[in-house]
Order: sequence, then structure tokens, then C-alpha cells
Amino acid sequence: MEEKTNQKKILVAGGGISGVGAAGMLLRTGEPVILYDGNEKLDRTALAASFGETVPEIVLGELTDEVISQVRACVISPGIPLRAPFVQKLKAAGIPIWSEIEAAYRHGKGRLAAVTGTNGKTTTTALTGEILKAYYPSVFVVGNIGTAYTEKALEMTEESVTAAEVSSFQLETIDTFHPNVSVILNITPDHLDRHGSMEEYIRVKELVTKNQGIGDTCVLNYEDEILREFGKTLNGVRVLYFSSRQRVPGSVYLEKDEIVSELSGVRETVARTGELRILGVHNYENAMAAVLASDALGVPMDVIRRALKEFQAVEHRIEFVVEKDGVAYYNDSKGTNPDAAIQGIRAMVRPTVLIGGGYDKGAVYGDWIRAFDGKVKKLILLGQTAEKIAAEAESLGFTDFCFAQSMEDAVEKAKETAVPGDAVLLSPACASWGMFKNYEERGRVFKELVKK
Repeated sequence: MEEKTNQKKILVAGGGISGVGAAGMLLRTGEPVILYDGNEKLDRTALAASFGETVPEIVLGELTDEVISQVRACVISPGIPLRAPFVQKLKAAGIPIWSEIEAAYRHGKGRLAAVTGTNGKTTTTALTGEILKAYYPSVFVVGNIGTAYTEKALEMTEESVTAAEVSSFQLETIDTFHPNVSVILNITPDHLDRHGSMEEYIRVKELVTKNQGIGDTCVLNYEDEILREFGKTLNGVRVLYFSSRQRVPGSVYLEKDEIVSELSGVRETVARTGELRILGVHNYENAMAAVLASDALGVPMDVIRRALKEFQAVEHRIEFVVEKDGVAYYNDSKGTNPDAAIQGIRAMVRPTVLIGGGYDKGAVYGDWIRAFDGKVKKLILLGQTAEKIAAEAESLGFTDFCFAQSMEDAVEKAKETAVPGDAVLLSPACASWGMFKNYEERGRVFKELVKK
């Protein structure tokens, strides 16, 4: 980080995993740090215990002008909206606001692939990471995938290669963040409660390419009209498209049951879909994006091919749990918006009892309900959106739904409904907040209940 002016401090906003990770990294570099959280009821002692011998100054509750006068930059946790009053105060004082990925990037080394998009980020990042690990000795897989970027940044060397899952919340406040390879998988309505409009959400997603130029690569989905047009605006950047519907000369595409590459100038089969351990066209798109990102980072195709065939599905994303009494149970808790949940339904090959509903992010559910298309035999609804989804389903002529009071109740109702040869799918099309801490907890609870 740049020279410390008058020993002013870095303010890290947010006392959760992201904030603690960022504060810890900065402390290890010798930066003076203030860890701030607006919740004055947080346990200060427990927060301090998250660190080793060096503990940051901890400020809870109100962020005073006196504290702001000591600050030269703020690293903000992704869960904090930029419209928060204390953020506005910092901006008014001319203090730069950085995301956690910006802070990590300033300290990390080596080459970087950054993966974003509304859906498929975790699978694509994990798959890219596995391919890279099959070829390079020093590989890091970081971001929303479970390990904070800041947690690993100081371990990176010039020889390291990193695959990072990055969200729109993190991209909002980048400055110098510059991936060698950027990937935007798709853009569909999500987080509009945070970003305010679809136009702003698109703008923020596209920021992943903000600092890219000659020598860099951007991987885009040719079947996403927004991204197809965006690719034409990237001057100097090598743009590679993948497609699940048509041949893309010189790139990678799905042809019947084959993932085909023309990257070498000749047509070659990367893998047949039946050889992969991941289900659904959306996952074949994720695989193609990972192939392009890995190739751009110098991994030979024979290594890519082998790693692709060995890759297991990510937890909570159309994850097979168990088959009981002839009924297959799938956990797609990561289907936190309608578009992601549509992919879950499309991947099912049996009559399906679907568990949906949760926190209301302002989404509409018509396309999701239309995707039932004779496959969903029963919809079990829970959470804040249950009534809203039921009304939308009824207006579209789907009336075979019922309500559950808890996940336990939903699993019990699914068990009573399903017959041998059916599938039970948890794919909520909604966030987990209000009932669960996050989608991971929701998925784990579902799996535990099913296994009981």
C-alpha cells in the first residue's frame, strides 16, 4: 500500500468474516487499523480474540468526526451498502472507499482470474481453481467461495496463480483491481434492492474489466445479449466467448453432447457431457468458461481435459444428497434467485417435488414458475416470499402448492408427497436471510433433515 501519510489509519468497516480478514491482513503489513462496526452490542472481547497478538483499535456504534479525522482510507465489507450514513460521511470527507478485493489485490502477487456473473460463480471459480492446481504449484482459490482474498494475499508470490470469485458488492468499490483474466458468466436481475436499477447492476458487474487492457483476456457468455454487446466495447482486451447454443469460431462451444474447442485453430473435443460429474446446461457453460480462463492462463488442453472430468459438483449447487425409498434428494440452496433456480429445475430428470421461498429481494417469479413445465408436481413454499410466489403461481395456472412453517416441515411434506422415481429439490429462488444465516446453513439443515 502507498506510503503512510502522518500515520493515518485504515478504517475497516464490518466486524464479520470479511472485515476481520481484511483487518488481519493489514495489521500483518504494519498498517495502523481501526476496525469499525455500527452494532454497538457486538462483543468487543470476542472480536479482539479473532486476532493474534496484534489487535486493531475497535470502534462500535457511532463513527464520530474525531475517528474520521484519523482515517486515510476505508476498506468496506461487501454487506454494507454505500448509501449507509457513515459511508456518506467518509465520502464527504474525501476518504477513498475500497472493497476487500481491492485491499487484497494491492498486497497480492502473481496472476489473477476474477469470476463474476449473477449465477455460476462458485462452480466456475472452483473448477478453474482445480484446473490451475493440476498444472501450477502455487494456486489460490479465494473470494465468496469460502476463503477471503485478504486471508491469502500475503502468501502469494510472483509465481502464484489465483482464481477469485467476486461479487457486484465487491466490484462497486474497486480502484486498481486488475485481473489478467476476467470472466462474466451472465447478467440477470438480482440484488436490485442494493443497486437500485438493472442498469446500475450491469454497470457494476462490468467493472471487473475496468483496468484491463492489452495482454489481458475477458471471457463472456455469447448467449447473454448484454455481454455479447459489451464485448464489442473492450478495446485492446482479448475477448473470448463461450456458447451453449451455437458454434463460436476460434473459441469454445457446446455441440450436442460435446464441449468443443477451436482455440488451437483446429476443432477438438474437450469432453463429452456424459463424462462430467456436473449436471445441466448451465454447468456446461461454467465448464466452458473455466476452460477459456485456464487456457488464457497457460494451462495445456490435456491438463484441462483431465481436471474437467475429475471435478465434483460444488456443495449446495444441485448437489445430490441421498436416495431414500426410491426418491432422489438434491440440495440447490445456492439457487438464491429465480434465474439460478431455473437451472436447478432444468437439471432434474425426474418428476420433482420443489421446496422454494425465502427472503424477498424484490424479484419476480414468473419465469421460474413457467420453467416448472410439467416437471414440478408439487411446490412447497416457506419464508417471507411464500404468499407472493403462491399468488404469482396461481395467476399462471399452477395451483399445486402448499405452505410449510419451517424447513423441517417442508422436508416432511416433501417426503409425504414424493413416490419412488421422483426427486425432491431444495432450490428456493430466494435468499436465506430471516430463516437462516446464509444459504450454506440452509443447505446443511436441509441435508441433515433428509439424512435423518
